[in-house]
Order: sequence, then C-alpha cells, then structure tokens
Amino acid sequence: MLRHLLALFALVLMTAAPLGVAAQGTLLPPEPDRSATGGAQTLEDIMRRQAGIKVDDSFRRDNIGGEAPDAPELGTLGGASDPDLWRALRYNEADVRASTINPNGKVLIQDGGMWWLTFRRGPLATYGGWLLLGTIGILAVFFLLRGRIRIDGGKTGSTVQRFQWIERFAHWTLAGSFLLLAFTGLFTLFGRMFLIPLLGHEFNSVLLTGSKFIHNNVSWAFMLGLIMVFVMWVWHNIPDRTDITWFAQAGGIIGNKHPPAKKFNAGQKIIFWGVIVLGASVSVSGLSLLFPFDMPLFSHTFSVLNDWGVPGWFGMDAFPVHLAPQEEMQFAQLWHAIVAFLMMAVIIGHIYIGTVGMEGAYDAMGSGQVDENWAHQHHSIWYEKVKEREAEEARKSATPAE
Repeated sequence: MLRHLLALFALVLMTAAPLGVAAQGTLLPPEPDRSATGGAQTLEDIMRRQAGIKVDDSFRRDNIGGEAPDAPELGTLGGASDPDLWRALRYNEADVRASTINPNGKVLIQDGGMWWLTFRRGPLATYGGWLLLGTIGILAVFFLLRGRIRIDGGKTGSTVQRFQWIERFAHWTLAGSFLLLAFTGLFTLFGRMFLIPLLGHEFNSVLLTGSKFIHNNVSWAFMLGLIMVFVMWVWHNIPDRTDITWFAQAGGIIGNKHPPAKKFNAGQKIIFWGVIVLGASVSVSGLSLLFPFDMPLFSHTFSVLNDWGVPGWFGMDAFPVHLAPQEEMQFAQLWHAIVAFLMMAVIIGHIYIGTVGMEGAYDAMGSGQVDENWAHQHHSIWYEKVKEREAEEARKSATPAE
C-alpha cells in the first residue's frame, strides 16, 4: 500500500514540478544570449531555471578553473579562485573527501530545490490550509442542520464497559502525540507567513525551535500508539456484511434509524484504516527525514516506476534515480506534509463525532463506561454479546460448586 501511495505521489510531483511556470500557461523566458556577459550566467538563465525549464549549464559546469598561473604575481591566493571553487562544489566536480560510504555524501551544495520551495509555499500550503478549513466548515454546517445526535430515550444511568484502560491508554497516546505533531507541523509550515507579521521574527524563531524538538521526539510516542491501536483493534475493524447496512442507512441519517453494528461500525472502520494507513505512511516518511542517509525512499520508487515505463505513459523523461540526500528529503518532506494534511482532516471529523457531534460518545474514551441506551443504539450487536457474556458469568457465579 505504501509503495502504491509513493508511486502516485511521485507522479503528481514529477508532472507538476518540472512544468513550473510553463504549466500555468505563461510565456516561456527567451533563450539566453550570453554574448553580452562573456559567457556568464544571464537573467534569462535564472528565469528558466526557476520556471523548471532545463538549462544547458555547461558554460558554468565546465568553467571551474584550475591551477594558479605560473607567474605568482598574476595568480590567486590558494590556487583556484573562490568563484571557481564554489562552482565546482555546486556541480559536484570538486575533489571532496567524505567519511561516508554513501556515494552522494560528497555533495555539499544541491541547488535543485527551487521547485520544492515553490510547491511548499504555494500548492501545499494553499490546498492543505483549505482542506482543513473546508473540513471544519462542512462539519459546522452539518451540525447546524442535523444537530447533536441524542441518546434515544435518554440515559438510563446504567453503564457497560466499552474500553479497557490499556485501550484508552493507547488511544490517548496516539491522539495526544498526533495533536502535538499536527500543531508543531502547522507552525513550521505557516509560521513565516502568519506568525512573523503578527508576533515578529524572534517569537517565531523560538516557537519553531521548540516545535522542531517536540516534533522529532514526540513522533516516537505516535508510532508506539499507532502500533498498539492496530494490534488491539485490527480484528474488530475487518469489513463485514453489517457495514453494507450501515452505509445503506448512512449511519442512521436515512430513515432516522440506527443500523446494527458490532464493536465498531462502518464509519469507525473507515477512520481506523485511514489512521493506520496514513499514520504508517507519515511515520515512514518521517523516519526518512530523520535518517536520510539510511532510509531513502524515492530513488528506489522512481527506479521501479522507470522499470514499469510509467514516465512514458505521460510523455515524460525518466524519473531521477540518483538522488542526493537533500533531494530525498525534499520529496519526503512534501509527501510527509500531504499525508499529514489528509490525516488531520480525518481526525477533525473523528474529534467532532467524539465530542459535540454525538451525546455520550466521549464517555467511551473518557471513563471507558457508556450508557446502556447509547450502547444499544449505536452498537447493538456488540452490546447484546456483552450482556450475554455478563449473564453467563452471573449464572456461573450463582451456581454452587460441586
């Protein structure tokens, strides 16, 4: 599943990023005329590179200087001049000694990230922000139209055990860590846009320094909670025929009758699998960001896509397979953020249902006890089995031992 998601993401990025400005219907910058600069880079070169258009940079790549002239008074101190040295570093032509077995470890300057910066500041922030705001807006309208889902007949005052303490521990570990990760991630993405104009550079700097520390370390609690939730609840979230009835009645909205459900209904199963799949994906990409030299994701993915001939389906050149760690991190960061936005939208819906959207729902993860009317209304199959088990235990305890 993760491999297919990465492949889909790769197609989106590789089709959108290289087109740059040209994909938006604007005129392409003119072919550069370097006669006026003596062969040096021109404004047109810069414009074409920022637009994602391939530029023949051999005029710079091959001009990396050499040894100093024989006449000392005419030479530069230290041999090649500083511009020559930095140009050699930029094009990975310098003789760099690196204490790593990674072949890309000698890359000191990687300047191909303009498309990443443009995508991060533009489509990622724009569409991601609207996704969250749109989700909140839809839920607000739904609440105004539908109101809070009440318990039929009111509360009985008698409760039944819904979740054990270990289940609630796993849930709150996952939920609490995710909220910290979500807010610190949003601060990192939107801080420069919104916090600096309001609160200044110094406040934003302190906030993002703390956010980075929290984000990198709380991630381990998130992964632990994700594993615990999966192990404990996966068997209760396997789709079955009761889900068809639940969908047919839209969870009770159509006909105003709550369909029968086991421990988790179809809507909860969607949330469960959404959290597991998206959470696993965001965890893997996060680990790749933490350990870019040890967990590269996209070079192998692009290689597989090239072997399948995917670029040819869209009339594109082959995907790059020799990615520097910086390039791996750029792809991983975008994938990490896109998946995180999707997961935040899912969690916003989950929070709505568990708080203001449904009466009695919070008790399930609060105390672990739910009112019997609530249990019968929303999870009748599960509730009947619980009552049968309680009756059986009571019968056994009442029967004298022989």
